[in-house]
Amino acid sequence: MKAIIIDDEPNAVELLALRLAQKCPQVEVVATCTSSVKGVAAIRELRPDIVFLDIEMPQMNGFQVLAAVEDIQFSLIFVTAYDKFALKAFRYSAIDYLLKPIETKELVEAISKAERQAQTSKEQVGIFKQQYGSNPKAFPDKIALPYQNGVTFVNVDEIVCCESDDNYTKFYLFSGQCFLVTKPLKEIQELLQEREFLRVHKQYIINLNQIKKFVKGETPHVIMNNNRIVPISRLQKDRLMEYFGWL
Repeated sequence: MKAIIIDDEPNAVELLALRLAQKCPQVEVVATCTSSVKGVAAIRELRPDIVFLDIEMPQMNGFQVLAAVEDIQFSLIFVTAYDKFALKAFRYSAIDYLLKPIETKELVEAISKAERQAQTSKEQVGIFKQQYGSNPKAFPDKIALPYQNGVTFVNVDEIVCCESDDNYTKFYLFSGQCFLVTKPLKEIQELLQEREFLRVHKQYIINLNQIKKFVKGETPHVIMNNNRIVPISRLQKDRLMEYFGWL
């Protein structure tokens, strides 16, 4: 796999290239660029399989580099310093990222994922750009769901519930579709809990706007708009009733 590294910090570029040579022999670094302008030219000329791209750079930032390239035909891995708002944007868009200083384990996992999945799409970049640096209370309409061979996009409002399946999560949509996503339920909870979603059971997160009926009793549960029955833990029953003001 041919890779290009674009980062305005020379030390970061050298260290990443060294790590790739040592730990990811299947990756050939064909260009290292500390200038974003030269990075655009390198992408156009060398047509890489993977691009490691810093977000904040002089002359052109990461988004401007991608806009200049126009046709994204590679797997994109952003390299950035820690930023909690950026992390949320990465999760909504399902674009892979590495935090500086880069750890070897995360780098190897990112390369493995790039080998398995399809190229990064313009829609993913659009969702990320919409969320990155925006008002922390602003949310995109869509979420990118990574599955084994690629990414699919769904409207957040159409998600009825999410069910844990070991280290995966099943997303059930109002349309009847179901997607198995390569993320644990805990990570999905962190992403959706600021929206009108609630973890009502160790196995389930529900969209509070998709509840059709609440059933009390020995085994309390809700019936969702897609007629799926979701159990409610006793601990969360009171929170649910308080949220809606149910008696």
